Amino acid sequence: MNLSLVDPFVLAQDCPEVITGRLRSGHSTSIRFSHRGDLLASGRHDGVAVIFDIETNGVARKLRGHTRQVQSLSWSTNDRYLLSAGQDWKCVLWDLKDGSRVRTVRFETAIFIAELHPKNNMVFVAALFEDQPVLVDMSADVPIKHTLPSAPRRSQIERENASEKQAAQDAKQTSTVTVFTPSGDHIIAGTNKGWLNIISTATRQVQYSTRFTNNIIVFVRLTPSGRDVVINSSDRIVRTLHLPDLSDPKLDFDTLQLEVEHKFQDLVNRLSWNHVSFSPSGEYVTASTWMNHHIYVWERGQGSLVKILEGTKEELSVVEWHPFRPFVAAIGVDSGRVWLWSILQPQRWSALAPDFVEVEENVEYIEREDEFDIQPLEEIHKRRLDQEDEEVDVLTVEPVKSATEYEAGDFRMPVLLDIEASDSEDEVVAIGAGQFRRKSPGTGREWMNDDELVASGDEARKALTNGTTATTQNGTKRRRGG
Repeated sequence: MNLSLVDPFVLAQDCPEVITGRLRSGHSTSIRFSHRGDLLASGRHDGVAVIFDIETNGVARKLRGHTRQVQSLSWSTNDRYLLSAGQDWKCVLWDLKDGSRVRTVRFETAIFIAELHPKNNMVFVAALFEDQPVLVDMSADVPIKHTLPSAPRRSQIERENASEKQAAQDAKQTSTVTVFTPSGDHIIAGTNKGWLNIISTATRQVQYSTRFTNNIIVFVRLTPSGRDVVINSSDRIVRTLHLPDLSDPKLDFDTLQLEVEHKFQDLVNRLSWNHVSFSPSGEYVTASTWMNHHIYVWERGQGSLVKILEGTKEELSVVEWHPFRPFVAAIGVDSGRVWLWSILQPQRWSALAPDFVEVEENVEYIEREDEFDIQPLEEIHKRRLDQEDEEVDVLTVEPVKSATEYEAGDFRMPVLLDIEASDSEDEVVAIGAGQFRRKSPGTGREWMNDDELVASGDEARKALTNGTTATTQNGTKRRRGG
């Protein structure tokens, strides 16, 4: 019903404009929208993963399985499973049907990022700190880890002429980011030496390598179609490139040449980019900045900067775009809040009242002849009964149009009406391993104490000259009367 109140010209806009809200449950460090777009997963500093309902901005579920900060999140295609990777060196696969832990995979080092396979939720790929990436199969009770190469694939001539120094450098390369293509047949991996590798999921061998920079590739993100890639590297340049259809059997990787489409950078301030993401159609690229509180939005058609999202007073880290709406979410580094940018939608009330007209200035109203006639009570009662007989459908949920294809029998997470009697972890204090208690009612409200209340400026001056506090026998401070 509310859709009819929105101006159709507003619906045609595809880029957010202003801050429209914020989410808060603990200190967020990572976020990720579900494929359907109705849920937002947030990983917190204390290791808890929180699921927000986008429509109500409320907490839908809390998942406790990590002991340290959640580093990355990944949804399964049907949005039933969520993979969380933490700084406690383990990955946890969650079943959102009941909030249970399906698998827990431990590693011997820290995890940069972990991504679920788009077709098989029991398979994921992870980039590890100072180690080779792994492809993990969790089908059995004991997960099977397959090591993936990070060294770039070189031609036969380059291998024959390679020096020992070059071979040693290739052996020291590690992958800093790994992500599946939408088909799941290939893995796109970025290394700490600026190489981009395309790895076959079946053979676990590098099929193509190209170098875009001499610096570390920090992050890689693909569009839902898998044909466009955005790369964030530590040289302060955001690059976009177009990928061919990697699943095409006629594709020859030996003759493949990937060219950079656009390079986005701030030539004046030389800003570094914390995180990058695509808009749903891939038309826009967004990036959050280091030591800055702005989000830059570039348009890929001309490669120009079209908008700078403002409104916060803190640095922003992870920035994510909604799967199909002009809706951007970003995390504030200092506060841990999730800030939301969208489009202000002025309601068009003439949609509900055809004779309602919006005017810009006062117009002399002409009264109709029968406008204020007294109607019989029987007729008024009959009209009310006729209106009550109209059936209003409030249960049917309109299917949302998106570019992602879902499996038959789409999963929807059950709604929990009581999330541990509170939707804010700010009211809970940890007192031991797995033990919590609620904060005292006065905690954090010291400004309400009598010893800090001063009624007027005169009283404040007296407090500075004579001292207005006296300590009683029980050690409490009382304000001395003037």
